[in-house]
Amino acid sequence: RNVNAKLANPLAGISHALLEDMGARYARKHQVGDQEDIRAFSKGAVLAQDPSKYETVAGLTEEEQMVLHTEEHHRWHQPPLLYIVIVVCSTCAAVQGMEHRNGGQLFYKYQYGIGGDDPRSTWLTGLLNSAPYLCCAFLGCWLTVPFNSLFGRRGTIFLTCLFSALACFWQAFANTWWHMFIARFFLGFGIGPKSATVPIFAAETTPPRIRGALVMQWQVWTAFGILVGYASDLCLYKVKDQAGVIGLNWRLMMASAMLPALVVVACVFMCPESPRWYMSKGRHFKAYQSMCKLRYNKIQAARDIYYMHTLLEAENEIKHGRNKFIEILAVPRNRRAMIASELLMFLQQFCGVNIISYYSSQIFLDGGFSPISALSASLGFGLINWIFAIPAIYTIDTFGRRNLLLTTYPFLSLFLFFTGFSFSIPAETEHSTRTACIALGIYLYGVVYSPGQGPVPFTYSAEAYPLYVRAYGMSLATATTWFFNALLSITWPSMQAAFTPQGAFSWYAGWNIVGFFLILTLLPETKGKTLEELDQVFSVPTNVHARYGLRQLRYFVKRYVLRRDVEPERLYAHEDTRDTDRGFDHDDEKGM
Repeated sequence: RNVNAKLANPLAGISHALLEDMGARYARKHQVGDQEDIRAFSKGAVLAQDPSKYETVAGLTEEEQMVLHTEEHHRWHQPPLLYIVIVVCSTCAAVQGMEHRNGGQLFYKYQYGIGGDDPRSTWLTGLLNSAPYLCCAFLGCWLTVPFNSLFGRRGTIFLTCLFSALACFWQAFANTWWHMFIARFFLGFGIGPKSATVPIFAAETTPPRIRGALVMQWQVWTAFGILVGYASDLCLYKVKDQAGVIGLNWRLMMASAMLPALVVVACVFMCPESPRWYMSKGRHFKAYQSMCKLRYNKIQAARDIYYMHTLLEAENEIKHGRNKFIEILAVPRNRRAMIASELLMFLQQFCGVNIISYYSSQIFLDGGFSPISALSASLGFGLINWIFAIPAIYTIDTFGRRNLLLTTYPFLSLFLFFTGFSFSIPAETEHSTRTACIALGIYLYGVVYSPGQGPVPFTYSAEAYPLYVRAYGMSLATATTWFFNALLSITWPSMQAAFTPQGAFSWYAGWNIVGFFLILTLLPETKGKTLEELDQVFSVPTNVHARYGLRQLRYFVKRYVLRRDVEPERLYAHEDTRDTDRGFDHDDEKGM
């Protein structure tokens, strides 16, 4: 049977009596607590089979039943310490966001003598912006596994935020372009491992019922960090130089991102370590103690620890003797997941969002804004990016990943074309119209990017791979997005000079058109699918899905443009095709 079926639920089909015995034996074997804890594991093993059927488990106390009932019906009713974990993870995302904006480049490039339109200046400006992401792609992301193995989740977050704080502080003292490049390259050692570790830490400490929402929180609070970064740039714009200090305003801008990083450094060890990390090191009692701090009752902690143990046992059985990267490439199901994941990570950058995130102030400046107005307009983009990321917490699980992308990509292309050709409006005679159109195009782009292409790639990549190769697949996905991120950062100033703003924006608008058809033909929907259902989804040959996607486009035109009563095509067995379709993928679609 498919190897992933072992991971769907290793406890399925086992009797309650045998599960109680298995839980008690596990607790005794690993010397997990006293008789009360052994009883908790005995009942917890039964609950782990199906947590929603707690009412059928004999021998639970009234208090335990009440806790389990509350957990089932009030998912955000969690212990205070779990909310500290959530706050720390959200602050990490904000750190990431503040590191992404770079308003200081409006000033330091002139101080470094690279503020012109000549090739040397444009390439060096791009190189400075891309430095952290070059480090992430080739070094930082690949340190995630060894850092986590050596230092744990908390230790890795502590070190990466410390690296970020030191690098941000270091940037404030750079007096040459190559000195700034070194400082920003070092920043990549903070960004890379942190971007992979924090979502893992959140997922391993939170209950399943709120886990998906917390994965989405990473995107929301990264957008919030970008907003705060733009706001800090604006607040520091008018800071005057002091005796012996040239460019104090941009130096403070570059250093400001260290503040939330220091907050994380100070608070991260208030959180318990990931129970799963303890278990991977064979420290079962420490894992149980950690989980007890993150749940209201020992019965919940024992349930989650025992289920975690059974999953780890199944994973260890599956991965024995396998090379993971060969496994990803050689197994057709995994290879199709990789194609979909890598496609999304590529399009995450080539949709053009980070040319706006990193160069928005310069774009507005080139469009005719004054420096302070350019920073204010960038703040507006940051605000839109944050506000419109919030609805995705709901729509990503209702409207679907693929539907969100197929709906938003045409508009991403349209608004980039609109922004680019707004630069053709004469600045001398129509200055107000020109600046208004440029700002409108960028803002509308942010409105459609934030709920679509913004949150989908990381969410999709995290669920597309089977569990036994997921860590390696995510490392590959993260390295890919940072590589193309660096490519965009380094090429945009020269591209804008060579193509003009109209041509440069049109280049990325064209990629959004290409992206629409790539998503239509190569990207299966993963919304609401179990592990076994995902196996079926990614078992469909690529050429079969590509033809199906093109037929879906024809169906969409007939159904929604011509308003004909047509049935959607079934691609997977036992797929419900009742007339409840709301887009390219109908909501009732189910895979076996």
